[in-house]
Amino acid sequence: MTFHVVHQPHPTPAQSPYRVVRKETGTEVIWVNRFLDRECVRCLAETTLRSYALDLLHFLRWWVSVHQTDTVLEEAITASTLLDYVRFQAGQLPRPAAATINRRIVVADRALKSEFPNVPAQFAPGFHQLYWKRSPMTVARPRQALSRLRVKAPKRVILPLSVDEVARFWSSFRTSRDLAIVGLMLLQGLRSKEVLSLNRDDLLLAESQIRVRGKGSKVRYLPLAPETVELLDHYLHLERPAFTATAVFVSLKGRARGTRMTPEGLRSLFRHHRVTTGVVHANPHRFRHTFASDMIRAGVSLPALMQLMGHSQIQTTLVYVQLTPLDVYQQYARAVKQHVRPTLPLQP
Repeated sequence: MTFHVVHQPHPTPAQSPYRVVRKETGTEVIWVNRFLDRECVRCLAETTLRSYALDLLHFLRWWVSVHQTDTVLEEAITASTLLDYVRFQAGQLPRPAAATINRRIVVADRALKSEFPNVPAQFAPGFHQLYWKRSPMTVARPRQALSRLRVKAPKRVILPLSVDEVARFWSSFRTSRDLAIVGLMLLQGLRSKEVLSLNRDDLLLAESQIRVRGKGSKVRYLPLAPETVELLDHYLHLERPAFTATAVFVSLKGRARGTRMTPEGLRSLFRHHRVTTGVVHANPHRFRHTFASDMIRAGVSLPALMQLMGHSQIQTTLVYVQLTPLDVYQQYARAVKQHVRPTLPLQP
């Protein structure tokens, strides 16, 4: 029996738009979709619900290969169930990334505990019992971790683009729209989805501000650099079709002219300019990393950068802080120069 994820364009308010169903009959896998519905009630984004559905689809296929049934019974869940699932993924070729394995484990753990409240008592001590993680850098409250069963993940090291790479990539654009898009990523640190979801009333150009809807529908107001204001003003007055209703960034040609720019269109745009310029790492999120690195080097504090980036936890902001040995030396030299110590005798 095979399964897949289907999308329902107009579900009820309490129903997830993504459903896991059996291919042969089209019937739903009840326990999986019940969990997705619960998460939908929490007002999670559709992209998050889609990710949960795909993760549970992977777990379900593994479960069927082991138990020869898609029915999950409480008595069939043992202390080693999730550990066996980790072993299965570790043996796959190509092996999934550690972050992918950890995410699948957390989602499967939550779904099973949601469906079977007595499951935690059956899990092996030290693996799946809830425990408290210390608060990152003593900021905010301690957070409750979902599972101790984690695969060690390598530290993410994403280097920002160099000045030369930014200049080459920037010079390849010819339209005000494309320059404004890159400007919002490079000078304001916006995510690609945040850029595409901007509406006309989100641009407060007279006040040099912009209203951004980030992850979890959280709204933040950001200051706009003078260069970004100029780029946006040129695009709005010279290229944006007059009949466009709300969206800021729209298609400029073809049948889709005047409609909101899609993620596929943005990826195609960046792909074309990567080939043209040879800057192979120039993707939207790399510009966000470059923005964060520039802010740190300019002396912006971590709490301020956290607000600019739209992060809920400061440890997420730390991922974007990558200092080279030269950065460390320059900051150390500047600190020593500003706080001169009395000259110490070299000889006793």
